[in-house]
Amino acid sequence: MAQDALAAFDRVLARATGLRARAGQRQMAECVARTFAAGELGQVEEGEEPERAIAVVEAGTGVGKSLAYAAPAIALALARKTRVLISTATVALQEQLVLKDLPALAAAMDEPFRFALAKGRGRYVCKLKLARLAGEEGGGEDDLFADEGGDDGNGLPPGSDAERQARLQFYGALSKSLGRDWDGDRDNLAQPPAPEAWWPVAAEASSCTGKHCPAFNGCTYFEKRRELVGAQVIVVNHDLLLASLGGRNLPALDNSLLVLDEAHHLPAVALERFACSMDLAATAWIETLGARCKRIGGLMLVPEAADAPRQAAQLQQSLHDLQRLVLDVYAAEFAQAREGPDGSRVRVPDSQLPQVLVEPLELVSAMADSFMAALSGVAKALRAQIRDLPDEARRLSVLYAQLGMLTPRLEQVHATAQLLLQEPVDTAAPVAKWFSLHGGGVRGPRVRAHASHVLPGGSLRAQLWSGARAVVLSSATLRAGDAFDFFLREAGLAGDEAVATLAVPSPFDYPRQGRFIVAETRADPKDAARFTPEMVGLLQADLAEVRRGALVLFTSREQMRQAVAALAPALRALVLVQGELPRTVLLERHRAAVAAGGPSIVFGLQSFGEGMDLPGAQCEQLFITKLPFASPDDPVGETRAAWLRANGRDAFVELVLPATAMRLAQWAGRAIRTEDDQCSIHCYDRRLVSTAFGRRLLAALPPFARWRRDAQGRMHALD
Repeated sequence: MAQDALAAFDRVLARATGLRARAGQRQMAECVARTFAAGELGQVEEGEEPERAIAVVEAGTGVGKSLAYAAPAIALALARKTRVLISTATVALQEQLVLKDLPALAAAMDEPFRFALAKGRGRYVCKLKLARLAGEEGGGEDDLFADEGGDDGNGLPPGSDAERQARLQFYGALSKSLGRDWDGDRDNLAQPPAPEAWWPVAAEASSCTGKHCPAFNGCTYFEKRRELVGAQVIVVNHDLLLASLGGRNLPALDNSLLVLDEAHHLPAVALERFACSMDLAATAWIETLGARCKRIGGLMLVPEAADAPRQAAQLQQSLHDLQRLVLDVYAAEFAQAREGPDGSRVRVPDSQLPQVLVEPLELVSAMADSFMAALSGVAKALRAQIRDLPDEARRLSVLYAQLGMLTPRLEQVHATAQLLLQEPVDTAAPVAKWFSLHGGGVRGPRVRAHASHVLPGGSLRAQLWSGARAVVLSSATLRAGDAFDFFLREAGLAGDEAVATLAVPSPFDYPRQGRFIVAETRADPKDAARFTPEMVGLLQADLAEVRRGALVLFTSREQMRQAVAALAPALRALVLVQGELPRTVLLERHRAAVAAGGPSIVFGLQSFGEGMDLPGAQCEQLFITKLPFASPDDPVGETRAAWLRANGRDAFVELVLPATAMRLAQWAGRAIRTEDDQCSIHCYDRRLVSTAFGRRLLAALPPFARWRRDAQGRMHALD
């Protein structure tokens, strides 16, 4: 099977126009074919362990990894009568595969195959909800928001008459365009809606009655689901993949071939997916949910629902009491904390909650649990009536949506309380716990409670690798230096006997095509007050020499703001700043300016340091303002580092340095995108040559011709 799959790859390469044969690409294709042929899929004999095969492949820029994994994987899936799941980091990369890479592959392969894009259901509109909110179905006692109890900042507030009219116009416009020039996919709207506007009409599972809904036959989400049924290749993103574990939204992993592209993102996505948080102040939704539970439960003759308003009131009061205690306990810490976009944050030291907070949290957990039990009884009764009384399906589905829109928030309260209450055990990794304080405003202070595991590997082992049988993980950056150890630990694959690793070098001639210049400053990069102004001055002088396309990557929004503010007017006219325009529009303008023969400079942050493809003249110079270390006040990273130090380990060597090496390699990877590119990279962080760890980071990069520009502007070749 592996040989046949590799032969299919060779035939595709021979037929495709504009592709160059690359030894590294074929080496990767051979590894993919071997791996997917070895994994044992489907049922196994009782008591026997299935054969698992997992390949972790670092494929340098220019290898052509999409073709290297897709062609043999699809050939094997067709031969084994199974399916391929391709998971990547973002929806944009999903769409690149579905709109560009897979159509070209389908045209070149011997056997036809079908492919489809899978997105989370929350990206699609619920026609039933939209009709209600657009005023097409009238109000009445079963209206979705007839008993909405005030604005908590996340729901759909009553607001002023003008605000209500604006909302009605927004939903009315959505409803009119649906089926005409809009297909119900949020990503296909001309102007992306604000989350608080989209949330009330999203097709979330908790508010969906599926085939019993009167709008089921025309439902956008289920129409897209039906496209998946006949597809041999399904393209998802990492977040959707992890969210679907244990469900039936995607093919079973024990009977599918799984490709994880841009796999270096997987550990971070897992941490975010399995983290929890709850708002201790904005609780009006709880009262609303209690009222709905009692009213709908009364209609369904569910006796447990009668007590829901009392349970809701107690839970609200417990959360408010908890907020008051948190503000008392951490008053000094909040006063000293630096306020950021997510408020002022205070981390719980050693993951050990003060005893004064434990009992209130236990009360919150118990109350949320009993409240969820009452809601479950009402939801079960509703589903039974929807099934048995089809003529009442529309009214009952609206009632079901009323409960389902708010129930996930109650579940999140329960999950957060449970994780906060989890005690550290011996030398096992703790749970990161922290509180964030948001500005007072007219409603006073608002505290959010947060909890997250600090090691993504454990969650991935338990929830992903325990079910997957045949897997290929790939990215241009999976090694820190020359070892896979850090990624394997983060991904939960360290010590797994089913894992094989492969590093495929880039085909580019880096010493000829690129120069890496370490531009030294007098100021220490750790001293932001002195370093940033000096760096900005050097950057301005270098940008004045740009003749075609350039990309500047900043490590913080504040650093980028200072650089923009310091630009001379003539230079400012050439600069396109991330956030000032939609990403697609910004890149179109940049490419057009370069194509017209003029200079154009893009300023961007971390997200522009990955996945940005600016070949040829579009990026002849790349500027890295500072080494991209992770934020020093990240509560999850802080907790993990403290735990490592407490166990006699070096957090900088084990955690910070490998993560920075991978991120720096990604950023430098924006420079050379084809065999014909030429690019100079400037990095203004002198630590690359003045410290041992910096020299290790520099050595781990592709072998560009390396130079040092000293603080007097003199150039020196580096060995």
